[in-house]
Amino acid sequence: MISTTDFLPYGRQSVDDDDVAAVVAVLSSDYLTTGPAVAAFEKAFADCVGADHAVVVSSGGAALHLAALSLDLGPGDAALVPSMTFVATANAVRLAGADVIFTDVDPANGLMGPEQLEAALSSYRGAARPRVALPVHLNGQPCDMVGIGEVARRHGLDLVEDACHALGGTVCGHSIGSGKTSRLAMFSGHPVKSIAMGEGGILTTDDGQLATRLRRLASHGLTRDPADFVQPEMALDQAGNPNPWYYEQVEAGLNYRASDIHCALGLSQLAKLDRFVARRTELAARYDVLLAGLAPLLRPVSRVSWGESGWHLYAVQIDFDAVGMDRAALIHGLRGAGIGSQVHYIPVHRQPYYRALYPDLDLPGADTYYAGCLSLPLFPAMADSDVDRVVEALTRLLPPSA
Repeated sequence: MISTTDFLPYGRQSVDDDDVAAVVAVLSSDYLTTGPAVAAFEKAFADCVGADHAVVVSSGGAALHLAALSLDLGPGDAALVPSMTFVATANAVRLAGADVIFTDVDPANGLMGPEQLEAALSSYRGAARPRVALPVHLNGQPCDMVGIGEVARRHGLDLVEDACHALGGTVCGHSIGSGKTSRLAMFSGHPVKSIAMGEGGILTTDDGQLATRLRRLASHGLTRDPADFVQPEMALDQAGNPNPWYYEQVEAGLNYRASDIHCALGLSQLAKLDRFVARRTELAARYDVLLAGLAPLLRPVSRVSWGESGWHLYAVQIDFDAVGMDRAALIHGLRGAGIGSQVHYIPVHRQPYYRALYPDLDLPGADTYYAGCLSLPLFPAMADSDVDRVVEALTRLLPPSA
């Protein structure tokens, strides 16, 4: 546990001696990349979430980009993205050459639901063909994947779950990323996420052909599988066997590979996931009890009934107009008390790049959620007394009317 006299960030990694030893073992081995730790991590991750396949790559952003490429999103296509997310979700669509259709979210929890997805599709008047929807499991809470799935089926959409916040959570009775509720799901191994890899991203799917293509796209579009070769005159030796050095590029890809160093850390961290999520859940429950006295002007974001949160973030909604205090003043006040906080996120449709592309969007749910959201410290190494300290600081800083 950290000391309550230390600065308390909103999130941080929990790295132990065994994690360090796992990385050192790779550094002392023959393989720093494209070695056995990659395959071991992929198998362990797939087993963890109950998916048939997991593909590890260099970052969550790379995973999103590869998801778009693997589904052949491109010019003339469009993908639906909730505005309440990090910019990487929408950027992956644009980098594939497709258009973004921003959806609104529930102002109480920031999640895109079936109503918002249906409304965006019904009001869309663009020329591009909607092909994919990317529900984002914000703060760790899952979207309503049953309802979203029904809308997607009616409109012929593939689903890609942005589950960067949600490893260790459940939806519709399954682990998030199990392959039961979408074509693809993707996760992040950024240090403040559920497990730390330094940087890393993971895609999960039950589609074996899609997993093969994802691995190929993450490694320059190359294949060494003789079954894929189309140039036998170059591929085979005089006896008809594959030349040992031979490979073919079958499509344009990128270098999005994850290293054995990152995967060794991820594998060690993955073994602790249940403990990490359990501790995050305990801390969130303590916040729930201690913050009750600040209602109705400060409330935790509303909870969903169709799954369990992975508790990446503990987010609250504050009525800053009612308390007569702006968010910047509260963030500065918390920092002065040695407490970090953060805003997740600025609605992506409000970013200059996207406002220039789609200038007339009105998404009141996203704007309302953004106006009041604040993420409080939450990570496994926190002590109960750290939660007490945050609540005491909020009680002191908010005006008496709160």
